[in-house]
Amino acid sequence: MVADGGCSNRADGAPVPRVLFDTGTLETLDPASTGAVWRLAEPGRQLDANIVRIPSEQRVETHAEPDLDVLLVVVAGDGTLVTPDGPCPLVEGSLAWLPHGSTRGLVAGRRGMSYLTVHRRRPGMRIQSAGNRQDQGPG
Repeated sequence: MVADGGCSNRADGAPVPRVLFDTGTLETLDPASTGAVWRLAEPGRQLDANIVRIPSEQRVETHAEPDLDVLLVVVAGDGTLVTPDGPCPLVEGSLAWLPHGSTRGLVAGRRGMSYLTVHRRRPGMRIQSAGNRQDQGPG
């Protein structure tokens, strides 16, 4: 579902802006499809981004993200953001900030809900030999 739009990386390898996904294609997905339907996977990126699909009246259980602020944009359908202060309706075009440490959950509406999340990229796990290990504290 990449919508390259004729844009591509330069021959010298320098990064250039380009179109990665057409959210208009979300309506063609199987209504029962769930989970990440697109992921940002470009090398050297500083961000992570996903488009996630929740089928009709399904949910992402309430949880807390201790480390990352997340921006969430509803790109299709509707639903509810569940917060400790009560439910917040989400419609196509809604933009929500989910601050790190906050407790939140999501419930899709009758049409299901697809949303884009964007956050700082988590560093990848580094495997080092025991002799090169720096003190990283417990666990």
